[in-house]
Amino acid sequence: MHFIKKFFGCCGVEQDTTGHAEKFISAAGGFIGILLTMWASVHYLGAQGAAMLVASMGASAVLLFAAPHGQLAQPWNLLGGHLVSALIGVSCALTISNPLLAASLAVALAIGAMHYLRCIHPPGGATALTAVIGGASVHELGYQFVLTPVLLNALILLTTAVGVNYVFPWRRYPAALIKAPAGNKPANVPTSGMLHHNDFEYALREIGSYIDIREDDLVKIYQLASKHAKDLAARYKQLAVGHTYSNDSRDAQWSVRQIVELPGDWQNEQAVLHFKVVAGHGQGTIKAATLADFANWMKHEVALERGTWNRVRHTRFQAGSRDALPEPDDAPADNERKT
Repeated sequence: MHFIKKFFGCCGVEQDTTGHAEKFISAAGGFIGILLTMWASVHYLGAQGAAMLVASMGASAVLLFAAPHGQLAQPWNLLGGHLVSALIGVSCALTISNPLLAASLAVALAIGAMHYLRCIHPPGGATALTAVIGGASVHELGYQFVLTPVLLNALILLTTAVGVNYVFPWRRYPAALIKAPAGNKPANVPTSGMLHHNDFEYALREIGSYIDIREDDLVKIYQLASKHAKDLAARYKQLAVGHTYSNDSRDAQWSVRQIVELPGDWQNEQAVLHFKVVAGHGQGTIKAATLADFANWMKHEVALERGTWNRVRHTRFQAGSRDALPEPDDAPADNERKT
């Protein structure tokens, strides 16, 4: 199992946190965008020429509809990336007779130009390539190719992305249209009492490589991760040997675990604790879990009273100590499950 995880990690396979609705919306948006761009390309280039150009627009559709908040998908990247690449591609096709050299140079110059113009858009490389090897129908257009169909197609995709994503507030495109929830701090003020806007700029400069993430998104990720880490740390301190905890699941996965042994290192979320399942799914087994996994699993502490597992109405901030706290508004009823 460790080898498999390491292998997938080396391949860059990451956990997918998007829901089914998000995937469906992305696919539906791509369908509409390509349907319209295909129509425009066939009109100006014919079926053969359109096949080459639409390939690059298909790649743009993936960015605009599957990752609408990514920096590579923003309007300047989309329009600037395709236009500068098309200009370079046509220029290379007209001035260099060797197609192998012209194609290679077109893509190389397009990459460099997009870097300097801050409009990196990977499908632009395919647009530059199409201008060189797209065939007679593309070559006959000359620099007209930059406007029709390249600019036209890019504008069609842009308009479609704005319209389709606008219906869903969390997906609004471009990213500047997303409204921050009330109370959120802007990116140019301290986010935690320690980090500032210039701290994030410094970190990005130090990395050096191009990172496809907006600074506002980076701040939001940091804030959410910090809150999660703080919440987990508070949960670690609730745990005590001999006490029982439940996940409060309402299905067959419900269980109660009794801690048998705690790790000595409370600062390491990967430290391992041991527990016994005393009720529900897996009853009678003794297992191990990291502090982080156990804290994520548990909903609250429970105690067995008269054959029923009831929630314990207090929180332990240090092992063995009990400090009363007011219960949250969504606290469940006392009688959780019967044993």
